[in-house]
Amino acid sequence: MITYDVTNIRVRYYDTDQMGIVYYGNYARFYEIGRVEALRNLGLSYKAIEESGISMPVYDLNSRFIRPAKYDDLLTIRVSIPQMPKTRLMFAYEIFNQEGQLLNTGQTTLVFVRTETGRPCSAPAELVEAAKPFFE
Repeated sequence: MITYDVTNIRVRYYDTDQMGIVYYGNYARFYEIGRVEALRNLGLSYKAIEESGISMPVYDLNSRFIRPAKYDDLLTIRVSIPQMPKTRLMFAYEIFNQEGQLLNTGQTTLVFVRTETGRPCSAPAELVEAAKPFFE
């Protein structure tokens, strides 16, 4: 399994509702921040994958709210890739506040699609090679 922590994500005023609590829809953005940085940590980037002709649309998103994240909290997004990428890439998330309290858990599944045709395809070879050592 691959695990990576994205730290020091400050909750901004625009992330919150009138009660100063992070609006639930913003967790999808936090997940995206986490997965982009996790891939970057593996030496890959969304931009390079897209430029190679492969898109990665979100197929599934689940989220569980445990405690509220609040205005000015400093968040850590723990991102895990629990399975070897094939035609899909699953990410699991845990979001913590600055006190280490677990606030949210989630999961997204992305599929690999050839941009030109819109048809599913296998994971890019570069991603498979970068992930291999974590699953052997």
